[in-house]
Order: sequence, then C-alpha cells, then structure tokens
Amino acid sequence: MLLGAVPILLLVLLYLFLATQRHAANPFDKILPLPDGMMKAMAGLLFQPDQLTGQLLFWADTLASLERLGIGLGIATVTALLVGLVLGVLPPVRATFGPLVTGIAVIPPIALLPILFIALGLGETAKIALIVIGIAPVMVRDIAAHVAALPREQIVKAQTLGASSWQIMTRVALPQAMPRLFHAMRLSLGPAWVFLISAEAIASDVGLGYRIFLVRRYLSMDVIIPYVVWIALLAVAMDISLTLLSQRLFPWAHGDSH
Repeated sequence: MLLGAVPILLLVLLYLFLATQRHAANPFDKILPLPDGMMKAMAGLLFQPDQLTGQLLFWADTLASLERLGIGLGIATVTALLVGLVLGVLPPVRATFGPLVTGIAVIPPIALLPILFIALGLGETAKIALIVIGIAPVMVRDIAAHVAALPREQIVKAQTLGASSWQIMTRVALPQAMPRLFHAMRLSLGPAWVFLISAEAIASDVGLGYRIFLVRRYLSMDVIIPYVVWIALLAVAMDISLTLLSQRLFPWAHGDSH
C-alpha cells in the first residue's frame, strides 16, 4: 500500500507545484485551482441547500449516479450470469446466439445513445439501458467462455450420474462461474462509469456527470477536479468491496493470491 501511494503522492505534489506557479503569475487563474479554492467552491455544494430544490447538490448528485450505476450493473450482472450459463453449457445455443452476442458487444454503446433517447425518452430508463447495453454483452461473453472452458470430464461425469442440462448449469457450472462473475463485474466498473457520465452529460438534471458538464462552461475547475477525484474514490471503493466479497464468499478461487 505504501509503494502504491508513492505515485499518487508525487502526482499531487506535481499538481500543487504547477498550480502554485500559475497562481504566482496570475492570482485569478481558474485552470489549476489551489486546494483552498476547491474547498470554498465545494463547501456550497456540500453543506448549503440549493435555493430551487432544497437539496445538498453534491450528495444529491452522488445518490442519483450511484442509483443509476447500481441498477444498471445489477441488471447486467444477472443477465450475464443467466445468459452466460446457457451459452456456456449448451453448445447448440452458443452456436446460434453466440454471434449475436459478439455483434452487440463490438458496437460502441455511445453510438446507441441517440437511439436510446429517441426510443426510451430522456428519463432514467435510457441512462440505465446504456449501462446495461454497454457492459452486459462483454460480461456474457466472458462468463460463457469461462463456463465452456470447464473440464469436459466434469460434464461427462455429471451426465453419467444422470444430471440434466439444468442440473449441470446449477450444480456444476454455476458454483465455478460465480468467482468469474465478480471478476467480470470489477472489469466492467470502468466502462459502466463512462457510460453513466456520458448519459448524464447529455440528458439529466442531477448526477455527477451532469454537474461536471454543467460547470465546465464557466471553467469551474475548482468543482470539476473534486468531482473527478470523488468518482475515482467511489470506483476504487467499489472495486475493493467486490474483491473482498469475492474472497469472503469463494476463498477457494483465490488460493493463488494468499
């Protein structure tokens, strides 16, 4: 942890050096705000209710974004697990629908954003749908490939003992797919945040992405930088939580890391 903190500390020190240099030349510089300027700008968003909504904007933005991200990631995870198991266990289904899943996975989800807004409106549904469409196909491919790569002997033994396809999915494939599912969720966090911020920037009235793109017109880097840092902290916290949960639930799958 100490070694990992060194590059971050160096980056912070570099920023402080550059910001100090710019402010020495121009005290009103807005491109690289100093920490006290960022704290003053964020104080209003953190502790002062908005005059129109009565909400604390920073926390309202955080709650709205996390809710959208949680719903989208949850739907994508369930979809990946169910579809991935079916595609991985049943070769005829994989041969039939595998190309379709691959085709959807390689489409840039941002290109579908106008279509989603036209078809689903500008509400929450379109934003959540973008997250699901953006990460679910990739997660499905990952789970399906993992299940399909399970030792053939396991499948043959289960069939010899009279197991049906459903039993193979639930008793053989599912337990071994769960650690991989947590891994796929971790890998999908980054893209999920990208799609969330993109959707909020285009059509929203609350959210972390909405606030960043709202204040950019005023060059309010004293708000943008703290918001970006907050998003990074949330993403890291989610990644660590998923890792710890996976290690707690499936210690046998993490034997090599201990």
